[in-house]
Amino acid sequence: FQNNDRDLRIILETTQTIALVGASKKPDRASNEVMEILLSYGYDVIPVNPSLAGEKIFDRKVYATLADIPQPVDMVDIFRNSAFAGVAVDEAIAIGAKCVWLQIGVIDNAAARRATNAGLKVAMNVCPAEEL
Repeated sequence: FQNNDRDLRIILETTQTIALVGASKKPDRASNEVMEILLSYGYDVIPVNPSLAGEKIFDRKVYATLADIPQPVDMVDIFRNSAFAGVAVDEAIAIGAKCVWLQIGVIDNAAARRATNAGLKVAMNVCPAEEL
């Protein structure tokens, strides 16, 4: 899989709602820092982490799964080990997300193909906060 700069730009310009899978309330975690940056750019970021479900991160309710989110999601930003990223991609496809963004170090070519085949835009091994 090869990222396309034009697609990255389109994703960032057309996305409003982001589900952040692997969200953490620990300030030293990359997912926490990226969530704060995305919020500062005006995105509606919804944290997803089954261990923190019902709690709040940056005053945003945490959901256990993507399917639990009661509103449409444009982008699913995945902060999971590559071995588990495919599950999150499949859930993103199931909820009708428009794109999946696998963070730096999160690589799953088969999942990227499934997402692309399902009509989703894909970014992989790159961070949206660094592309803004």
